[in-house]
Amino acid sequence: MNTVVLGKMRCGGFTGRLQAGLQKSGWLKAVSAVTGRFGGAGLWLAGALLLAGCSDQAWNNPHPESEASANILYSSFSERPKFLDPARSYSSDESRFIDQIYEPPLAYDYLKRPYELIPNTLTAMPDIRYSDADGNEVDADSENIAFSTYHFQLQPGIRYQPHPAFALNENGESRYLFASAAESEQYRSLDDFTEQGSRELVAEDYVYQVKRLADPKLLSPVRALLSDYIVGMTEFSKIASDTRKALEEKAGKQAWLDLRELSMAGVEAQSRYDFTIRLKGKYPQFKYWLAFHFFAPIPWEVDRFYHQPGLADRNIVLNWHPVGTGPFMMTRNNPNEVIILEKNPNYRADYYPAEGSPEDVAAGLLDDAGKQLPLLDKVVYRLEKEAIPLWTKFMQGYYDRSGIASDSFDQAIRVSSDGIGLSPEMTAKGVTLEKEVVLGSYYLAFNMLDPVVGDKGDAKSRERARKLRQAIAIAYDQQEMISIFANGRGEVAMSPIPPGIFGYQSGEEGINPYVFDWVDGKPQRKSLEEAKRLLAEAGYPGGRHAKTGEPLVLNLDTPTGGSGGSAMQNWMIKQFKKLNIQLNIRGTDYNRFKEKMQTGNAQLFQWGWLADYPDAENFLFLQYGNNGQVISGGSGVNSTNYNNAEYNRLFDQMQLMEDSPQRMEIIRRMIAILQRDAVWASGWHPHSYVLNNHWVRNVKAHGISKSVLKYFAVDVEQRSQAQAAWNAPVLWPIFVVAGILLIALLPGYRAFRRRQQRRIGNGQTIHSAEQEG
Repeated sequence: MNTVVLGKMRCGGFTGRLQAGLQKSGWLKAVSAVTGRFGGAGLWLAGALLLAGCSDQAWNNPHPESEASANILYSSFSERPKFLDPARSYSSDESRFIDQIYEPPLAYDYLKRPYELIPNTLTAMPDIRYSDADGNEVDADSENIAFSTYHFQLQPGIRYQPHPAFALNENGESRYLFASAAESEQYRSLDDFTEQGSRELVAEDYVYQVKRLADPKLLSPVRALLSDYIVGMTEFSKIASDTRKALEEKAGKQAWLDLRELSMAGVEAQSRYDFTIRLKGKYPQFKYWLAFHFFAPIPWEVDRFYHQPGLADRNIVLNWHPVGTGPFMMTRNNPNEVIILEKNPNYRADYYPAEGSPEDVAAGLLDDAGKQLPLLDKVVYRLEKEAIPLWTKFMQGYYDRSGIASDSFDQAIRVSSDGIGLSPEMTAKGVTLEKEVVLGSYYLAFNMLDPVVGDKGDAKSRERARKLRQAIAIAYDQQEMISIFANGRGEVAMSPIPPGIFGYQSGEEGINPYVFDWVDGKPQRKSLEEAKRLLAEAGYPGGRHAKTGEPLVLNLDTPTGGSGGSAMQNWMIKQFKKLNIQLNIRGTDYNRFKEKMQTGNAQLFQWGWLADYPDAENFLFLQYGNNGQVISGGSGVNSTNYNNAEYNRLFDQMQLMEDSPQRMEIIRRMIAILQRDAVWASGWHPHSYVLNNHWVRNVKAHGISKSVLKYFAVDVEQRSQAQAAWNAPVLWPIFVVAGILLIALLPGYRAFRRRQQRRIGNGQTIHSAEQEG
């Protein structure tokens, strides 16, 4: 069919007939004759008009035409993932990729709230048995628990994605083994390994990964924490370090250490599908770690493959090319352009959940119940460093999902007395808003080792410092900061525990009584007069030292470029100025800032924490004395260096308890201590807003798990229709320009015709004269 349509144009007979007509009329010759005069503009315009529509695809589509009808989800990334090795990665930006590829033993139910752990590669949840120091089995609530042993049973038949590490020759040996870098020279990228293979997931693969976590060479960020619990992990680290040192002295830095040859007392494979992990004492939070990619299996063949000579020099390493049993596999990793995940052809039998809440049913989240996962064939992440191009492409329908940058917030969101919702423009396009409270806390805090704002000296000095901190906490209007600098996307933190975590308290029960009053059913910040009264009782009436008259100057330490930029810093200075306190912002490079934090030389600072797992312990340990940055030599998460004996005692009692009314009461007492001591000047829990175009299905904010892509689905036909409707080309400017150029060309065309006629006339006269002669 020969048609010309707006937005999607096809070339064929129409173009040929148009060209023939122009040729016959002499217009192409005329245009050629005046090309020099107009710099080829006429030819360019003619070519543009003739060829611009030679595609079924909208002119501005950034994706290949071959993908137009493919079952693909399009997303973006702004920075390359640094670590794709599950033993190394501790970043949410990296988890969005590797959590689709690797499978730890446990996972989170996608739909259920509160969060519920479920078996992932296991046949059932782990069987946990407790024993005393003599090895005798005891009850779970016994006071004599010395060890906890977790028993795991794998589903048989789970297979790894295709990969050259599993390729075998005719003798059943590895197809790719190189004795030297010269032998591997021809393999410049992973694509050069043309043969691939696979094998079944076995218990030894999980054991191997736990040993990798203990290997000091890998610098796993969880090694120190897990060494406190997993039996034999500390000893294994020492053995692995010594063995590796001897190996590298003999065979070089890239030599492969086969961890199968080293044993760890607390980890053992009993059979092909069964293994155990033994812990010291009782650690209920360990179940959450089992849903982390840190515990995803790594086969020894893969470890050996990537340690072959010469491969690391060409970035053929696990940190660049992950290998797993999950629903997707990474088929392209070009951090300067695109990262592509494709459906793992070997993925196990896994199905969309069949149970959810009434709200899930109403939202259509159970429409695909029971379907084989993943529902997508491919996910394409394109590099987008700037927010505006990303937003523009989302609005054009070329990205399926998008966050909301500050520049586009007003275009996407409307804030009214009824709450926060989508703008009319977004509603008209069928866009949906995915909103959640991020399980995290950002805060402005005091260094409790500081002589001015900290908890040092005698009881009288500590009480004055406490009142100073309380005064600042009242004056610092966190809600105003959220409104101005976060577009209202957040809520004031009354404690370190965010909503959605057991221990969070809402309403009047949950307010910080040292900063807020409960008025007309909502919290109201105490008056500035109250803050000034506390400041005077702290020894700084009017913001000056009561004895010396010197103005009170406090220092906010921040890495260069931190604290939200100059506008944010100016706002912070004004908050302290309410009390006539001078805030001096000391910016420095990140390494210097980190050193200040580790040595306790910062005074005030901003910090944040995102949940590792949905448990109050994961937030309340931010003030536990033994986790102090200074006392731990820089490895602790307690950045304030707060050390309260009663709080520490309650934490020791609470941390290993199961959720219960008794645990809730202890948490209430701990939060009351933190509120009184005003360890944080202020804090807030951010909100995440993600927009989804109307053809995207099954999207529900999770908050903890990043392993969610297998549930997403897209309606390709709806997307194609929307792209065509939203990107119809505006052609009238081209025709206006064409008319102007044609008018400009008309005198040249007429001159061309006159010259042609003169040549014809002269030719006839000469011919007649010759005949007469």
